[in-house]
Amino acid sequence: MSFVKVRFWAFLFSALLILAGIVSLAVQGLNLGIDFTGGTIIHLDLKENYSMGEVRALLAQYDQEGASLQRVGHNDNGHELIIKAPHISEAQRLDIINAFRDSFPAMTAEDVLQVDNVGPVIGKELTREAFLALALAAAGMLLYITIRFEFKFACSAVLALLHDVLIIVAFFSFSQWEINSPFIAAVLTIIGYSINDTIVIFDRVRENMKRERGRDLREIVDDSISQSLSRCINTSLTTLFVLLSLFVAFSFFVGGINLKVFALALLIGIVSGTYSSIFIAAPFWYSWKEWEKKRSRGYKTA
Repeated sequence: MSFVKVRFWAFLFSALLILAGIVSLAVQGLNLGIDFTGGTIIHLDLKENYSMGEVRALLAQYDQEGASLQRVGHNDNGHELIIKAPHISEAQRLDIINAFRDSFPAMTAEDVLQVDNVGPVIGKELTREAFLALALAAAGMLLYITIRFEFKFACSAVLALLHDVLIIVAFFSFSQWEINSPFIAAVLTIIGYSINDTIVIFDRVRENMKRERGRDLREIVDDSISQSLSRCINTSLTTLFVLLSLFVAFSFFVGGINLKVFALALLIGIVSGTYSSIFIAAPFWYSWKEWEKKRSRGYKTA
């Protein structure tokens, strides 16, 4: 297969996904959790069926009838409940939890799965620090790859990483899954993971260019990707199997919604990272080199 030959289709496919994600972000944005917006989240296992009406009636006693409610469980009759509301004082949180325990006698202290209270200042700091971490990671990789390889390799690698981040963000905008600080950890993890496959391919390109001077660059890039393909796919598949197991475990056996989002973000990122390493990074570098060559010839002709 010629990866270089289909590069424009790959670029178009990625561009359409990212464009759809940008439209989704403009229309509905991201479902930011309290880590970013500030507020209170209470995650309870009520141990029996419930209706949203009775939950809102109970919360109305504490002026929280407008809180965001989410049913969590294996089906539409899940017994778990997530309450997201503006800041609730500790005393009121205890009153609300006790009121649920009175209304749902099967509940115990262990069924209070999560209680978080985050101020808006902390949420703003987390958002700023998340963008700073992403910028520093990109700058560090750009510098390292430029020194280790060349500037065009570095730009192509960072472009592929940006592609992965945008795909993850687009998916979560489409799905409206709530994101909190574990989402940022997942994105940073994917950046570190995805760059590994890209570097392996670039290293093979450089070796083949030294070994086969004068050979057509398109053939060198295609062969380099093909020679690295089995390693990239096998590594990614192994990681995917582990992440699928974690996602299932976090969804049905242990952990809360934040851990499930963490595993899901990693799953999306691994797939996107493998795709971008093979179809985006090296083909984009090749396109840049070819454009530079044609431009140089144009100047000479002129």
